[in-house]
Amino acid sequence: MAENQAIEFEDDRKAGRLLAVEGGAVVGFIAYFVLDREPGALVAVHTIVEPGHEGRGIGGQLVRTFYGIAAAEGVPVVPLCPYAAGWAAKHPDEAPAAPAEAVEAAKAQLIADSDRW
Repeated sequence: MAENQAIEFEDDRKAGRLLAVEGGAVVGFIAYFVLDREPGALVAVHTIVEPGHEGRGIGGQLVRTFYGIAAAEGVPVVPLCPYAAGWAAKHPDEAPAAPAEAVEAAKAQLIADSDRW
């Protein structure tokens, strides 16, 4: 029986993907964009765990990592993705709420670029 390999996280900013990679294969990702105006934010749009990998905590690890990246960059996260928003509500100590202006700007940018999502 093969041991589970460690999951690594790769931020592909150009593609707007935070990837969860295990054994060279993508097992999940967060689709996101960078808010294009002040105050700036990372905006989570979708959290996906690939079939066969559900129930292992990969989605939560992705969201936790995403919040960590945003914190390191000094910007908030706007969790427009229902999964990310639910995770944030359960982990307020790790997921500070985004300023209202960032949330409104993120929603407007998502609508303006809705073909991409």
